[in-house]
Amino acid sequence: MARTLLLLLILFSTQVFSQNYKIELQLPLAANQKVQLAYHFLDNIYIKDTCLLDNNGIGVWQGDTLLPQGLYKVYIDKDHHFDFLIGDDQQFSLSNKSYKSFEMKVTGAPETEALVNYLIFIEGLKKRGADLNNQLKSATSEDDKILIRDKMNGLNKEMYSYWESVGEKHPNSFVHQFLVANYVPALDVTTLPLEVQNDDSLLLHARFKYQHEHFWDNFNYTDERLLYTPFYKPKLTTWFNKVLYPAYDSVKPYVYQFLDDVKPSKRIFQFATSFFLNGSINSKIMGMDALFVDIANDYYFTGEAFWASDESMKKIRENVLFMKDNLLGKTAPDLTLESFDGEFYKLHQVESELTAVLIYEPNCSHCKVFVPEFYKDVYLPNKDKGLQVFAIYSMDDKEEWETFLTKHDMFDWMNVWDKDHSSRFKILYDARQTPGVYLLDSDKRIIAKKMDIKGLKQLIGQKLN
Repeated sequence: MARTLLLLLILFSTQVFSQNYKIELQLPLAANQKVQLAYHFLDNIYIKDTCLLDNNGIGVWQGDTLLPQGLYKVYIDKDHHFDFLIGDDQQFSLSNKSYKSFEMKVTGAPETEALVNYLIFIEGLKKRGADLNNQLKSATSEDDKILIRDKMNGLNKEMYSYWESVGEKHPNSFVHQFLVANYVPALDVTTLPLEVQNDDSLLLHARFKYQHEHFWDNFNYTDERLLYTPFYKPKLTTWFNKVLYPAYDSVKPYVYQFLDDVKPSKRIFQFATSFFLNGSINSKIMGMDALFVDIANDYYFTGEAFWASDESMKKIRENVLFMKDNLLGKTAPDLTLESFDGEFYKLHQVESELTAVLIYEPNCSHCKVFVPEFYKDVYLPNKDKGLQVFAIYSMDDKEEWETFLTKHDMFDWMNVWDKDHSSRFKILYDARQTPGVYLLDSDKRIIAKKMDIKGLKQLIGQKLN
């Protein structure tokens, strides 16, 4: 019994002891200086610990809890720093005669050492690549050039083989995940049917489809350790903005699946949900504001966004209020507004193949240019082809309105206003910024919005010609 208890105590004390970090640092170039242990988190760098090096440049960072695995930095100042990796083993020594990561010496942390060895390997590849590039420049025969290019391509194969060897030596390790994280395999076009290989459009589609299917092959986005690298945010940004097909209906299912996958990790879930919320409201893709409304309703207003402050929730609710009624594909909210001549017009009773709801104020600098240009270049060429304009003056000074209409001779489209501001058109059509244009089909469904003159000319021309 006593031996069993003693053994348990020994195991327990060892387990407790291992739940801390201790990094012994030797950096002669920084003797007698404060050195900070910093870490990457998404696209920022934060300070975790500080030590003062002695006359020999020796110091220790230590703490009573384990550090998150990730990419860390020995930081003296903005001109003197270098990166290193922290994995499972967090009691080790690190020395460096310079501020170059590949010149580090590591003892006691195999993953940390493995990254250093990889960096040394990469330095060798760079030198060989530079030599081959110089040879290519001076090569005269086509055969020599082909041979040199083959050797240059072989460097990539060596790098892939090195990654594989690290994976075999350190299976399921963070260092291997770190090395391969940004690698997206390229489509081998020789595997495609000849008719696809010889058709630029089909080949482009095949490459797009392959990248879409294999983009996350080597990046485990559910692995929280990757938050502690500079890789996660750029990777997600590329996927959201360039890899996914740029349309709300196509993007939403993948975004929601991503959020479901990362929900067990509170840190990733918080980052990803916030990222998609901000990405959708700031997207230049028309209609992506619908994703903002969906995420707000399904994650923020349900209480799942535990990190959201009262102030941020207030702003999100305001944005949803101004967006929810004017999303693409929805029937445009009906309005009954007074014309310049005192008559009342109902938006849904406007009979035309296309109706443009234009909201403007004459003193807006952009409106002063946009509205006359819209009248001249968009309305006049298309008014007899099926375009009607429901032009809303958004202020309450009729004299100002009349001066603007007279100056640009714009009395032949439907000029309306809401002098008492009782219709809520500024909320229903998000008139926080002017000018604003919403293009409606014959059934008054919103088919486009907030486009520039060039885009409106092109779209309306396609619809009416």
